[in-house]
Amino acid sequence: MPVRDNVEIGLNRFARRGYDLDEVSIVPSRRTRDHDDVSTAWQIDAFRFDIPLVTSPSDAVVSPATAVAVGQAGGLGVLNAEGLWARYDDPTDVLRRLREAAGPDSGPPVALLQEVYAEPVKPDLIAARIKEISSAGVTTAVRISPQHTLALAPTVLAAGVDLLVIQGTIVSAEHVSSGEDALNLKEFIADLDVPVIVGGAADYQTALHLMRTGAAGVIVGVGADSWSTADAVMGIRVPLASAIADAAAARRDYLDETGGRYVHVIANGRIETSGAIARALACGADAVQLGEPLRVAAEAPGGGVWWDSVAAHPRLPRGGTSAPVAPRGSLADVLNGSAESADGRTNLFGALRRTMAKTGYQNLKEFQRVDLVLGGNGAAVAGPGHLVG
Repeated sequence: MPVRDNVEIGLNRFARRGYDLDEVSIVPSRRTRDHDDVSTAWQIDAFRFDIPLVTSPSDAVVSPATAVAVGQAGGLGVLNAEGLWARYDDPTDVLRRLREAAGPDSGPPVALLQEVYAEPVKPDLIAARIKEISSAGVTTAVRISPQHTLALAPTVLAAGVDLLVIQGTIVSAEHVSSGEDALNLKEFIADLDVPVIVGGAADYQTALHLMRTGAAGVIVGVGADSWSTADAVMGIRVPLASAIADAAAARRDYLDETGGRYVHVIANGRIETSGAIARALACGADAVQLGEPLRVAAEAPGGGVWWDSVAAHPRLPRGGTSAPVAPRGSLADVLNGSAESADGRTNLFGALRRTMAKTGYQNLKEFQRVDLVLGGNGAAVAGPGHLVG
């Protein structure tokens, strides 16, 4: 179990101290490497990727075409099986309505999102989109929400998906409900022939429970980005550096518990720059889930507008929409191309390779051992979650 740093916030009431990614910095070591000798490759189950990227299943940044483009650029594109491409034969007009409703300083109203997402999901469209992505020769992955997994999974699996992502804001190993059939992830995953990524988890215990379901990967974090309102709406905020370190500790303990079964930790939250990507991996993540940073790609279906899937929730939206931004280059440029500005928002994984080279690490597993320092109090951290100073 990870070490707890508890603070008394009142008589007999304690809160655990947590750290976000922007409070953590990477410490260079005595060795450096040529960046051409560094590998950012990542493999989950039988699927290998050149960069440790899993896309957020947001319609603002992922269409079947962009899922293919992400795969060709070396990452994993995840299409939302409950999104616009599963509701409309051609969502082009819907996306245009959303873009036109955005002003120069504001995004389209959430009420409009709720309206366009009220169209029912059509299983035949889900199957068609999966086959469209698969026919391009890249790894196919779709996201289903926990509450719709039992209903939609048969369609997804029959269409030949390679990886199934079961993702909600918070996911537990067993959802308890008195009014409907509960999804028991352990029983569900045991019957599948495809690897499953589940999340989000916010602490050690939840991450460990999700690993015990048989998942190949666990998403850590509640997906809170700059437009998230989960804190204001539900009071939920997860300091991501601490959450990743907790999940990495759970991964290590589960590896010992099972005699060698490794479950990947995928960080999801306010990871908006190349520096944040490097910090997330240094805290112990195997890969990162990105959404908002990809809206600057010319291929982004939202045309520079960003919204998370929970922003369109019919009863309790937990996110706003962004004003449109101008494209900064192709998706390949954003991920791996040359950067034309110094803000850390292009050449995201080229920058990661530079960070690894500057700190002397050859691959991602080695990089997880890099020293970290907390800017606030100067306490050094060696590896994920271990205080040394």
